[in-house]
Amino acid sequence: MHHTIKPDAHGPFTAPMAHAVDACVHCGFCLAACPTYGELGQEMDSPRGRIVLMKQVLEGSLSWEAAQPHVDRCLGCLACEPACPSGVHYRDLISPFRAVAQAKFKRTPGEKLRRFLAAQTIPYPARFRLAALAGRLGKLMRPLLPRSLRPMVDLVPAMLPPAESWPGVTPPQGERRARVALLTGCAQQVLAPDINTATIAVLAHHGVEVIVPGAQGCCGGLAWHTGDLAAARAFARRNLAAFPTDVDAILTNAAGCGSALHEYHLVLRGTADEARADAFRQRVTDVSAFLAQLGLREPPRDPGRQQRIAYHDACHLAHAQNVRDEPRALLRAIPGVELLELAGSHLCCGSAGTYNLDQPDIAASLGGQKACAVIATGADVVVTGNIGCLTQLQAHLAKLGSPICVRHTMQVLRDAYR
Repeated sequence: MHHTIKPDAHGPFTAPMAHAVDACVHCGFCLAACPTYGELGQEMDSPRGRIVLMKQVLEGSLSWEAAQPHVDRCLGCLACEPACPSGVHYRDLISPFRAVAQAKFKRTPGEKLRRFLAAQTIPYPARFRLAALAGRLGKLMRPLLPRSLRPMVDLVPAMLPPAESWPGVTPPQGERRARVALLTGCAQQVLAPDINTATIAVLAHHGVEVIVPGAQGCCGGLAWHTGDLAAARAFARRNLAAFPTDVDAILTNAAGCGSALHEYHLVLRGTADEARADAFRQRVTDVSAFLAQLGLREPPRDPGRQQRIAYHDACHLAHAQNVRDEPRALLRAIPGVELLELAGSHLCCGSAGTYNLDQPDIAASLGGQKACAVIATGADVVVTGNIGCLTQLQAHLAKLGSPICVRHTMQVLRDAYR
């Protein structure tokens, strides 16, 4: 496909978007991998179709409004990337396009309010906790709320775990094998803070010194994936300043956050911070990949019982970061574990950042299908590496009356060493 996108017509993102457009040969391998194409069956709701739409908009032959619903419906799961024989970097197109399109797309007042509320609460743990508590009152008033805000109160959990905090430095147990800095996330701190506690405990147990930078903030993924470039850049710059450079790695334990940090060079493209962002992202790795490479100092103890564990691939771990084998290897290291695979494991669970808020019907359908796939394995526990997937699975397993427990890889590993 040859483009006629004018050089610099869309600022620093013109080149990566044009390159992604050029790489697509319309083969259609991406269609079977795309969850929204599976749901809706429309060419324009597939990666190939969206690439054509975005190309036409960027060239000026199609209106922004014509492309908007199809671009909005993209999960950004990136399942199309490993499926693509031409190596299209779809991530270099979808988020930059949304950043360029933000001012052009038309939103209803209700949509604008919902997006504003999400942007002003989710990235800030203290605000998010207050918003979740207020959301319980919202549940009681749901029939009186505008339709656009109902998905927000529908997602409010019945109970929040107590807040937790972590020391600035956790020393390693025994001889120090590595020194890392940990991103603690924002929504995760509120919804499942024990994931961070477990992560630090596992790392320290295996001889890793863990630094938790006090000045860190949200990864910026929510802003970047919804086209809020100014906010995404502000979050990125904050973390570039907050994280030390004298560590072996910058670790994440939430797939979406890790994926966002890996895209800082794109978020900050064309700015004075681009080179620093590129150096930063080279040191970012998921905790399961880091630990698998470092090696467990000793195997977990034998619990004396069998445990059937289903593993769910978070999209931004498997597709965006190519981390698939490492969490499975860590889980298989636990004596008595039978690891089970999900049917359609490449398909998104429907969480995808704020997708549950923006496209609740598609998100609910995908969540229900994923919960059914989990139940079909006969597992006792389903394990994943992303807070969004974890909460989505919990909600849909509960809807189906399933007792299957949902855990993070690090929680299961921590418990295995107890």
